[in-house]
Amino acid sequence: MPFLQKEKLFSLGWFKDYSYITIGSFILAVGFVFFITPHKIVPGGLFGIAIVVHYLTAGMFELWPDGFPIGLFSLLVNIPLTIAGIKILGPRFGVKTVAGFVLSSVFIDWVTYMRIDAEAPLVHDVLLSCIFGGVLIGVGTGLIFKSRATSGGSDIIAMIIAKYTGMQLGQLMIYVDSAIVLLGLAAFQDWQIPLYSWLAIYITGKAIDVTLEGVSYHKALFIISAKHEEIKEKILIDLERGGTIFQGRGMFTNEEKQIIYTVVSRREVAILEKFISQVDPDAFITVMDTREILGEGFQSLKLKVDD
Repeated sequence: MPFLQKEKLFSLGWFKDYSYITIGSFILAVGFVFFITPHKIVPGGLFGIAIVVHYLTAGMFELWPDGFPIGLFSLLVNIPLTIAGIKILGPRFGVKTVAGFVLSSVFIDWVTYMRIDAEAPLVHDVLLSCIFGGVLIGVGTGLIFKSRATSGGSDIIAMIIAKYTGMQLGQLMIYVDSAIVLLGLAAFQDWQIPLYSWLAIYITGKAIDVTLEGVSYHKALFIISAKHEEIKEKILIDLERGGTIFQGRGMFTNEEKQIIYTVVSRREVAILEKFISQVDPDAFITVMDTREILGEGFQSLKLKVDD
């Protein structure tokens, strides 16, 4: 049974995962109800379709005069979609995924019901709503992902298409979300909606990355210098950092060279560059941003996986 992990019921890991799912689902719901939905922004996914349906069905149901509930619509579609996904793709979607989309749907309708005026945005600035809504949805989705669950919805559609077409899943998810955004354009006849929607999708993706990987203040350096021993001592003794030395060969000179690879903080980059400029002004240095550093001296890989 691929992609499913057995977890002891009511263990510490079980409580952590379901806490992530519950908190993440609530944060996601707040992002939609207060910032995204009132401006008719359609940020892809099944909830994006639900927003379109909600506004198109306004006044059609006596029980829901403002339109078919977004959470209920998502839930009604997600259940058969997940069943189809299990039949076509195999048991890739566990109980946590079901809990994720059920709680998200319930929280969206509950928060909407608790608001005095559910259709009114918290702020009237659409750009500000895109930013804060995208961040909240991204953080909420990221917490759900941290529990090793999926968000269901359009992800399952993309997986099914990928199975029969052989296309890359990442590309298909972009195509599916873009098609949903264009559905919002067709429904509301307003070019601002897809533009703001794509902005919200971008911000959501960045917020998911930050939630999963954290914010890194470290830089990775490749240093090529004839004074590699002095630089090595500086890194090991003064900065108390580690590193790796590679053997290299110059393409033009064909000379053997020592290449130092190390990871340091932003403050230590300035210290190291100042030192290298003094001992070897002709050194070649490449400084790169890092997204996530796992291993000795940084975040523990085991603790992150167990978290």
